[in-house]
Amino acid sequence: MLPVSCKLRQKPVLNQRLRSRSSAANQSKRHFHSGGWVFGSIEAHDPVCRALANHARCLVVSVGYRLAPEHRFPAAPEDCYAATQWVAEHAREIKADAARLAVGGDSAGGNLAAVVALMARDRQGPALCYQVLIYGETDYYEPGTASYATYSEGYGLTREDMIWFWDQYLARPEDSMHPYAAPLRATDLSGLPPALILTAEYDPVRDEAEHYAQRLQQAGVPVQLSRYAGVIHSFFRMFALFEQSHQALAEVADALRTAFAVE
Repeated sequence: MLPVSCKLRQKPVLNQRLRSRSSAANQSKRHFHSGGWVFGSIEAHDPVCRALANHARCLVVSVGYRLAPEHRFPAAPEDCYAATQWVAEHAREIKADAARLAVGGDSAGGNLAAVVALMARDRQGPALCYQVLIYGETDYYEPGTASYATYSEGYGLTREDMIWFWDQYLARPEDSMHPYAAPLRATDLSGLPPALILTAEYDPVRDEAEHYAQRLQQAGVPVQLSRYAGVIHSFFRMFALFEQSHQALAEVADALRTAFAVE
């Protein structure tokens, strides 16, 4: 069945599209798109959201957040958190199940999903049952990691790209220490929802995402970590190029179905 689509424009910060397999009450996932907090859109990521809705059999709410440099940190995480709140508060209207809410995204969207989970915990906001972080940036580019050095160029996303993205995103250098910008810098990761974290072998941000998985585990958060061999950053959306993209989609869909099935 093709997903049903509509756009919600309740407030200036809310630009969302729904993808669902049916008209019945749905478990739902907020999807935050990639693009280094600078690029990307609901339209560009619609194929991924359609695939997630169909494979995970859930309602996918794709969020269009304000982009840098016109809107620097913390505009993007505040928009994504506001969208998550809106879905929780209006669940009945959009045929969602307020008791089964997840967040997720790829790259910058993975960063924002991790941050929204932190914000929901800190602000006693919507109860989230799961988070999906697909090669998400969890830390600032300095001091850097081994994967930042090993895969600094020649594998699609480069270290110089990440420096540029961070420079566009942050309003001031000290924002790099804020956990809502770099969640790995949070001192306490306890009380967060279970997580699925996917990384790519040839990716400068691989190590920080895997370090975040380790930190979550140390804090008592259930984590499933999968590193996909032979692929680069952004592989999750490259269905025509990588067989691993289909495998990753299946893993995310299975994890979401399992999380939503838990009472």
